[in-house]
Amino acid sequence: MNLMLPLAGLAAGTFAFRLAGPLLRSRTSISPRIERLASIAVAVVFVALIATALVVDNGFAGFACLTGILVAAVLAWKNAPFVVIVVAAAATTAGLRFFGVA
Repeated sequence: MNLMLPLAGLAAGTFAFRLAGPLLRSRTSISPRIERLASIAVAVVFVALIATALVVDNGFAGFACLTGILVAAVLAWKNAPFVVIVVAAAATTAGLRFFGVA
C-alpha cells in the first residue's frame, strides 16, 4: 500500500496548523480567562507525563528514572534550554542505572 498520499496529507495539515497560529494571532483576541486556563492545562499535561513516566509495567520505574525526572524539572524551573534538559535527564538516569541504581 502506498503511504505517500496519507503522509503528504498529514504533513500539509501539520504545516497548515503551524502557519495558522502566527497568521491568526493578530485577528483574534484571547480572554485572560482562556490564557489562565491554557497555562493551567500546560501544568496538568506536564504532571501527567511525569506520572506516566514513573510507572513501568504497572509498577514503580525506579529511583534512577525518578532522579532523572527531578533533574529535568529543576532545569526546566531554571529556564534551561530544552536540549540541556533532555540530555541532563537522560545522562542522570543512564549514569545511575550504570552504577546499579534501579
